[in-house]
Amino acid sequence: MTSAKVTDAKATDAPEEGYERGLGSRQVQMIAIGGAIGVGLFMGAGANIEKAGPSIILMYALAGVVIFFIMRALGELLLYRPVSGSFAEYAREFLGPFFGFVTGWTYWLMWVVTGMAELTAAAIYIHFWFPEIPQWVSALVFLVVLFGVNLISVKIFGEVEFWFSMIKVTAIIGMIVIGLGVLTLGFSDAGDTATVSNLWSHGGIFPNGIGSSLMTLQGVMFAYLAVELVGVTAGESENPEKTLPKAINTLPWRIIVFYVGALLVILSVVKWTEFSAGESPFVHAFGKIGIPLAAGIVNFVVLTAALSSCNSGMYSTGRMLRDLASNSEAPQAFGRLTARKTPAVGIAVSVALMGIGVVLNYVVPEKAFQYVTSVATAAGIWTWMMILVSHIRYRAAVEAGRLRASSFPAPGGALFSWVALLFLIGVTFMIAYDKDARICLYVAAGWAVALGVGWAVLKSRNPQIAARGGDEPELEKVG
Repeated sequence: MTSAKVTDAKATDAPEEGYERGLGSRQVQMIAIGGAIGVGLFMGAGANIEKAGPSIILMYALAGVVIFFIMRALGELLLYRPVSGSFAEYAREFLGPFFGFVTGWTYWLMWVVTGMAELTAAAIYIHFWFPEIPQWVSALVFLVVLFGVNLISVKIFGEVEFWFSMIKVTAIIGMIVIGLGVLTLGFSDAGDTATVSNLWSHGGIFPNGIGSSLMTLQGVMFAYLAVELVGVTAGESENPEKTLPKAINTLPWRIIVFYVGALLVILSVVKWTEFSAGESPFVHAFGKIGIPLAAGIVNFVVLTAALSSCNSGMYSTGRMLRDLASNSEAPQAFGRLTARKTPAVGIAVSVALMGIGVVLNYVVPEKAFQYVTSVATAAGIWTWMMILVSHIRYRAAVEAGRLRASSFPAPGGALFSWVALLFLIGVTFMIAYDKDARICLYVAAGWAVALGVGWAVLKSRNPQIAARGGDEPELEKVG
């Protein structure tokens, strides 16, 4: 393992990666907030409510606790060494170069397929206004526009993401306030049936059994994908030592308000039996309330959420490919920055592969969202596991006196990382048991074979690669 070779200096000196530190505090904060509000909540919650009923609120809360453990583990690592390829870099340092290689490529895969899911969701939302437009056409248009945004500069990306996230945050707070008004004042078409007792009056809190509720956890975990994106911004944040801890520490409040709070209100205003897969529960609820244009406004918000996540996906894939290239684990072309300091080649290749989502929307529009979300969840779970295992190894190195302690230690030390790791293993077994989600394990098996072959080829061409850690040579700039 490489951790024993790491010196004290490495713990304190963040490498200069060539990026522009163009993400200010307000942008990092809003990216962190926006990462907790995505299509997994706005779109995926419909299927989860149908399966679990009101108990879905408990599932989101349980998963949220585990996500906080993961993010505090990541936060400790980020303040130990803030780099943009954080997950792969820490896996490379504490578990060995093979795990850095696998983690970097798997996180890249996660965002490629997540981008497909977001494009699919965005195309579905467009159907609300323009049912005559084919899903694949809308998906293609959004793909091209967001690609252009990511090529300009990190400042433009940060500004676009700031306003995307601002729309989501403002809208959800507004939804909660309106929902509470319906519950307390009884106005609107839903006022006569809106009551907190809807949470238990239609079959109980677990209407389909606890087992059915637990089986929704893989879908619930997909909703939390992207909370770790704040780690990828570390290399381009103006003041990571200040902004990253603040962004991570506000995560519990974001989960309580945006997930638990929003779902409590929605499921009180409208009984859970009226929600179904393939439809946003937020759009349905506000259509039920009957406020003029409310459903259209909510549909615009959830469209924004999908585009926001896809935008973040393009950002992170380019950075992860550059990290892999800097460690000779990907073609060197991915490591080059343009004059605007963006990894354009890596972004372009990732966007081209996201185009597969456009094809899926043409071939199997009714199944496209389900297929890609299950694959993204499996890739995300691997990434989270690597964060946790790296954190456990890091804490062991600190306790042994080999590394300096981080300025942002995770509460509970390695114990909570173990708890979160066991939880993720349990979710993986649930995915294997679920016939609808099982497809992702078949994809994972093929992906593992591809990575194994790729690693063998890398070692044959460069035997030193298996013996070194995360050294980052300076990369060529083009343009």
